[in-house]
Amino acid sequence: MTTPSHDDLARRLRDAYAQGAVPPLRDGLDPVDADGAYAVQTINTRFWEAKGRRIVGRKAGLTAKAVQTQLGVDQPDFGVLFDDMAVADGGKLDPARALQPKAEAEIAFVLGKDLPDTDTTPRMVADAVATVHTAIEIVDSRIADWKITFADTVADNGSSAFFVLANHGKPLAGLDLFTCGMVMEINGSVLSLGAGAAALGHPLNAAAWLAQTLARRGEPLKAGDILLAGALGPMVALNPGDHVRAIVGGLGEASFTYAKA
Repeated sequence: MTTPSHDDLARRLRDAYAQGAVPPLRDGLDPVDADGAYAVQTINTRFWEAKGRRIVGRKAGLTAKAVQTQLGVDQPDFGVLFDDMAVADGGKLDPARALQPKAEAEIAFVLGKDLPDTDTTPRMVADAVATVHTAIEIVDSRIADWKITFADTVADNGSSAFFVLANHGKPLAGLDLFTCGMVMEINGSVLSLGAGAAALGHPLNAAAWLAQTLARRGEPLKAGDILLAGALGPMVALNPGDHVRAIVGGLGEASFTYAKA
């Protein structure tokens, strides 16, 4: 059999949005082939940009050490946030737009300054942050049954789908993003608990890793970008009609309903 090219794999993932999830990409990507996986991701990023989608930020994923161990890697990953992935705080997400979605609570930063340095530190990120928000990322996989390897999820834009950013952000000064607790409720029941330290030890660590990585790729984070710093607790599968609410201590809450508007 002919090994599929990166373009072939990228097209396979794009088609999955409309035609349904596809088997893992192991016929064309080794499970830990980071370079190949990011090449596939980039092909689709450029494709979607050419179709008019606008990049508004990035997401960090695999920021929990336990998840890295599960996938046999020692690094986080990242994906692109497009403008049409935003769901209004308190709004609705039509289930017809997703395949097999799961929700996870996160901390998000909106940048007030560019971060072009390949040696960006957490302190440098802190100096660049304009506002901090409670966020919910709705992850989704174009890989059937979530049977992903590191390469699968990276190629698939970090298994990203949608995100909710709390309407009201806060200045970073005075916030404790290390010990702050997180509670995520589905229909009023607590289904996920966590803390700020879950994101690479501190959300600013995850943000610094992302800034360094993107600067090395020649795609630095810029003022105005939204930065999702990684899950603070376990993800939870969604069912139509679910109301999701995430609360982060000292920061506030964000919510949405997984239902047709």
